[in-house]
Amino acid sequence: MLIKHYTTLIDSGGVSQRPEYLQIKNEVDTAIKNVVWPLGSDKFTIYPQSGKKRKEGNGVTPIKKMFQTNIKAFDWTLEKSLDIGTFKKPGKIDAVKAVGTKYFAIEWETGNISSSHRSLNKMALGMIKDVLIGGILIVPTRNLYNYLTDRVGNYDELQPYFPFWRTVQCKEGFLQIITIEYDETSYDVPKIKKGTDGRAII
Repeated sequence: MLIKHYTTLIDSGGVSQRPEYLQIKNEVDTAIKNVVWPLGSDKFTIYPQSGKKRKEGNGVTPIKKMFQTNIKAFDWTLEKSLDIGTFKKPGKIDAVKAVGTKYFAIEWETGNISSSHRSLNKMALGMIKDVLIGGILIVPTRNLYNYLTDRVGNYDELQPYFPFWRTVQCKEGFLQIITIEYDETSYDVPKIKKGTDGRAII
């Protein structure tokens, strides 16, 4: 899978210059680039069908599961709940890694644009509350979005709100969006199943 670009929204306290972050960056980049389709190939090739109609296009949860399998190999903890100061029980974070007394979090977007906002807000609040030292949200480009489940969160719809997240003040923290895309398209590869059925392929 391709990494198209990185968008850093918060970088306070020199987090991005620390050896711990440089190791995290390498692990995350490797885990993304090793997401492949079909399974067993050496690149990510997607069936180029729009996901706007039911039972058409490609699912998103199986792609996230592939990434989670890859990042777990670097000793990340999957689906962890962290108390970040909310009044309700916090939702699980896709992957976290301990950095000293804090955590670095990763969310891979499988929901709609509202879910993307919640993920970024949750990670920003975690940094304000000194629970997280950093967080990354992974979202598709518009090109990849076109072939996925309709209305999944994506870079283009988040971009107008970047100035808001850049106003967040914290002692130390790093918040970034990584935008991903396919290597190739082909009608010769199978579609990625939608819904929980897709977990059977992992």
